[in-house]
Order: sequence, then C-alpha cells, then structure tokens
Amino acid sequence: QSCRRPVEPRAGPEPSSRGLPEGVEYIPTRKKGKNPMKLVGVAWYSLYARTRLGYLFYQRQVKKARERYPHGHSAPQPCRFAGVKIVPIPVLSNNYSYLVIDTGSSRAAVIDPSDPLAVQAAIEEEGVMLEAILCTHKHWDHSGGNAALRQQHGSCKVYGSALDAIPELTNPLADREKVSVGCLTFEALATPGHTVGHMVYVLDGGPFGSPPCLFSGDLLFLAGCGELFEGSPETMLTSLDVAVGLGEDTLLWPGHEYALECLTFARLLELDNPALEEKLQWATQQRQEKRSTCPSTLGEEQTYNPFLRTHQPELQAALGLQQGRGEHPDAFRARVLKEVRRRKDLYKAT
Repeated sequence: QSCRRPVEPRAGPEPSSRGLPEGVEYIPTRKKGKNPMKLVGVAWYSLYARTRLGYLFYQRQVKKARERYPHGHSAPQPCRFAGVKIVPIPVLSNNYSYLVIDTGSSRAAVIDPSDPLAVQAAIEEEGVMLEAILCTHKHWDHSGGNAALRQQHGSCKVYGSALDAIPELTNPLADREKVSVGCLTFEALATPGHTVGHMVYVLDGGPFGSPPCLFSGDLLFLAGCGELFEGSPETMLTSLDVAVGLGEDTLLWPGHEYALECLTFARLLELDNPALEEKLQWATQQRQEKRSTCPSTLGEEQTYNPFLRTHQPELQAALGLQQGRGEHPDAFRARVLKEVRRRKDLYKAT
C-alpha cells in the first residue's frame, strides 16, 4: 500500500421498498417527527433536491469553487495496489470524487462526479477509458457531472439506486448487486438515511491483494456521518452497521473532507479518548498542508467516530443517556445516535 493511509433534474421513480435491505422501511421526508431539520431547512432541502433551483445553486457552487480552488481544495494523494489505482479528485469546496482504475486494461469507474471538468482532467491525465459512473445518491454535489460526462463518454453507464432521482441513470441497482469494470468488482449496498436511495460501493480488494475499499458518499465520513434528510435514526443505524460489518481493515473513502470539523466535535463528547486526540493532531497537520485526510479504516473509525460508538458506555454517559428497562439494545443505540446527530447539527449551525 503506497498511501498513508448539464441537464435539468428529471423526476425519479416513486419511492418504494425496492433496493432497500430486508427489514428497512422507507420513511417519507415530510413524515412528522422524522426529520431533524427546522421548517426553513426542510423547505430549502426540498427545493435543492427536487427542483431546477437546486441545480442552479449547484452550478453556482461549482463556479465559485473553481475560482477559489483552481487546483482543488486538497492535494490529491493517489493510492496504488497491484492492478488498481484510486485517484481522489477534490471538487467543490469539500467534496471528493474518485477515479478507480483497472491499471491492466486502463478501464475506469468514477464515483460521484460532481465537477465534470475536474473529473475529465483526471481521466485525461491518467489516460483511461471511463466505463461507469457509480452514484451514491441524487444530491447535485454528488451527481451534477453525470450528464456532461455521459455526453463526452457515450458508452459510459450510470449506476445508482432507482429510489433516488439520479440524473442520467441508465442501470438501476438493488441492494448487493455487483458492477464490473475491467477486473474491478464493486458491490452496491443500500444504505438509506441521508436519502432514501443512498448507496455505497465496495471495491473487492481480493484480486489485488488489498483491503476492501468503501466509497461511502454521505453515509460515513472520517469521524462523522451524513445528515438524516430522508430517514430516521433507526434507518441510519442499520446502514452504519452494514458499513461496520465490512471489516476493520476496510479503507474508508468518504464523500467530503470533513475531518477537522467532525473530529473537533467528537472531542467535545469524549475528552479522554487517546485515539481521538492522536487522529485530531494528525488531521490538523494534514489540513495545514492542504493534504487529504482519506482514507482511514473502519477499524480506526470505531475508536473515535461517535456515530459508530453508540454501543460504548463512555459515549452514552457523556450524553447523559441510559438504556431503559426493557428497551432493546438497538433501540437504545438509535436513541444515542439521534442525540449525537442532534448535537452535531447544532454544532454545525454555530
């Protein structure tokens, strides 16, 4: 391992249970009590996710980010294994797209191409053929480049959940379906919570002698997780458990550079966590040098990420929460997750 680690939105299919893991229920965004955002936030989210206004806002984001970060918000740090190369592409003000290359055939897939110019530049620099776009969810900062890249790469397919209105979707995926690009094999896992159709993609590292690679979109960040726009704490907990189940050596490639914000927040909850202190010092140094903080590993994340530590007595005590008599452990963990998310939302707003 060589690393330290434009079209208008189209109406998507009516949400249903297809593509969700067994036992996970679709929860409508507007269901009373299920969305933690305030009314203004709910209204803005609906405009952003469902109307042309959201697309125009995304275009403005892209323009401003190109002006402010002409070379990207972070210095990219490619990761190489025998037969595969992962190229993080810093886009917008804190997003990451990822170009994943089968070096034997020069075929490639891109995850969440929000800025098509940045992605195309990486494709040309690497000299590869783009065969697939793997989209984690519908939000424009993850899907906004789909149309332009498909126009430039006519045979390129767009994969994602049928439950999200993903632009240019050609190949809808259900939970645990696999996608092959050259010698690369990705497994799509349904992980609702951030959006109803959110999916993550796991690259099988076996053929390359590498750990699995989790491209987590807005499910999981270094020390953080995505906001609950279209799901309940119970739904998000189930999705996070799916990720944890991939194994401690799995490399985490998140959709955003949120490390400092998330680690600083986590420190407020656990003041005496040596792993957290060490990671915060490391991330601070990385960001001072404008270097990326990804990947981490799922094993590391479980030592400091509060959203993955809902079972830990230290965190529960810090939140002032106790399991009720007769309360199912997972119901209690969901209550802990809800409180961590509530505090994180308040922390982000200050």
